[in-house]
Amino acid sequence: MAERGPPVADTDLREFAAIAGRKVVGRPVGGPFVNADKVLLIARDDKGFPAIAASIGFSARQSLPPPPPGTLAVVRLHQRSETIVPGPTPDDLAFVATNKLPLFVIGEWARPAPMWEVAWIDGAVRFRTIGEVGEIGPWQE
Repeated sequence: MAERGPPVADTDLREFAAIAGRKVVGRPVGGPFVNADKVLLIARDDKGFPAIAASIGFSARQSLPPPPPGTLAVVRLHQRSETIVPGPTPDDLAFVATNKLPLFVIGEWARPAPMWEVAWIDGAVRFRTIGEVGEIGPWQE
């Protein structure tokens, strides 16, 4: 697999993450974790199209490890809001700061499920909302 992509996702990766991520909202997570988040690793297939390289349940209380080489973006679906104002958690922001890799956060606690894109831009972590029909909000710190 190729090395990691740019710190801000390409448009097709963002659109794929929004569609693929929202398709798994509300689906149960199997495995040993009672309060598991769903995590999707996004890469490109052999034709260059976005694809889900892995889909796993991950403890909601655990920081994500660095993804394997070839991962271009990560989608994390949180079952519960952990912040006062809904949005990415401090853990989500730290993941992007450490890995310089786009992270899409989807909140399963509401319908329609809210979504944020978190990216490394100009030496800092920034995030923005991704609306249900593709509208994109401004970058925030």
